[in-house]
Amino acid sequence: RPRSHTVTTTSSSFTANLSASSSTLAYDREFLRTVPGILMVTEIVLGLLVWTLIAGTEYFLYPAFGWVMFVAVFYWVLTVFFLIIYMTMTYTRIPQVPWTMVGLCFNGSAFVLYLIAAIVDASSVTKDLDNHNYNSWAASSFFAFVVTSCYAGNTYFSFISWRSRTLQ
Repeated sequence: RPRSHTVTTTSSSFTANLSASSSTLAYDREFLRTVPGILMVTEIVLGLLVWTLIAGTEYFLYPAFGWVMFVAVFYWVLTVFFLIIYMTMTYTRIPQVPWTMVGLCFNGSAFVLYLIAAIVDASSVTKDLDNHNYNSWAASSFFAFVVTSCYAGNTYFSFISWRSRTLQ
């Protein structure tokens, strides 16, 4: 006697949501071609240069360089984090967060603290401290000011973006 086989399939809401969410994950290559994207990559590359130039010295003997290291590493990590958020378009998946305000606050605080750190870095570099660290500290000071100007540019673009959102 022949057997009848009936197969019943069910789909859970978890599986449906998982497949729908993974299909909307995007990668925005065009972000790196925008001025804020270029500035962000420049901040990452030159920020890395700032803290590696200082980290290769005996900076821990001078508290001023400890402050510069804190600011440089802290904002380097956060900038990498924000680059990943913008590249993967994660901000579109979390609409509850006011991303334009977050970007403005982040870039504004990075500009102010990096400016203070660059001034502290430049004023702490003297030949009297330690001759073999002089070149690294002087170079880190120069690049800290360049990174500061990048954050100033991104603060401007963040302000323009925030302003256009609040006018709507």
